[in-house]
Amino acid sequence: MRNVLDNVRTLLPFLIFSWAFFAVTVLWRPQRFSNCIFLGVALLVSVIFLTGLAGDYQGRALVAVFLLCVVAIFAVPVMLIMNGVTMLRRESRSVGNLLSLILGIVIGIGEILFVVSLLTELPAIDLQQLAMPMTVIWVTVFYFSCWILTFVLYVLFIQWMPHRMQFDYVIIHGSGLIGGDGIGRLLGNRIDKAIEIYHKCKVKPMLIPSGGKGGDETVSEAEAMKKYLLEHGIPEQAILTEDGSATTMENLQNSMKLIVEHSGKQITKGCRYVGKQPGSRTALISSNYHIYRCLLYAAKLKFHCVGIGAKVAWYYWPSATLREFVAVFTKMPHVFWMFGGYLLVVVLPTLAVVFGS
Repeated sequence: MRNVLDNVRTLLPFLIFSWAFFAVTVLWRPQRFSNCIFLGVALLVSVIFLTGLAGDYQGRALVAVFLLCVVAIFAVPVMLIMNGVTMLRRESRSVGNLLSLILGIVIGIGEILFVVSLLTELPAIDLQQLAMPMTVIWVTVFYFSCWILTFVLYVLFIQWMPHRMQFDYVIIHGSGLIGGDGIGRLLGNRIDKAIEIYHKCKVKPMLIPSGGKGGDETVSEAEAMKKYLLEHGIPEQAILTEDGSATTMENLQNSMKLIVEHSGKQITKGCRYVGKQPGSRTALISSNYHIYRCLLYAAKLKFHCVGIGAKVAWYYWPSATLREFVAVFTKMPHVFWMFGGYLLVVVLPTLAVVFGS
């Protein structure tokens, strides 16, 4: 019992500080990817703290947690491959829908090479010359997998963040229409979430369906969403359509202009509305995997808002989240930090080993 109390006294300050620091950074700037890293640190400290409650058996508890992590890591490629097969059966065979299958195969190969690199330590197997390249490959796979994992964890976390339920404006991000003018399940879930928020608000907000007309569509996404809203009991005077956008960034830019025109307020550099009335409160509605990128773009536009995610089919979420990861991390400064870390963690140590030997 004494060891348990000693562990609690030692680890509790670190636990409180890690979660408090993470909470402050999330509330300050939820779109910052550094929050993903802070979340990972807080979770790691939490695991160490919980194992500390085992007292004299803390070492065994840490070993048990490590073994569970190993099992989970080796289960990841299997789950991704299974998800990729499901996507092939239920969705179109586009590159985006194949991402989970491709990533599962790549991670699986990396993990197999990791096991083989361990076997090179056995004298009966003469694979020493392959040890270094195989080690570099599995460390590379592990490194980028960690980035993806932290991104996924944070995307999940911001969906669970509490938020107020009183808004002046609710922007609904569009997605492709079915058959030229039909609302598919993905877009329907977004609109249903907006309708849910509309009814929960005591003072009814303005709903802004946002999306232009694609090359294979007979009407704009905004018009199709407006029709859906009207059919589900939303009065026409509560709808402002934005039908000129083709991207997430344009959704936000054009919707901001509509809000300024409708409210008569200007957006300041501090991300707040100014005028005779209190600051306008805006919610962004999109699929849950897409919320982080929406908030990221809103921050670039200095647009103060809250992101609320709509549900998606379970089999669609992994591939969609991977597409979001690619969309976010192919742009600066994310790509700089990711490959800068790769240089420090993988490339430089490898060169040191090669030239040191």
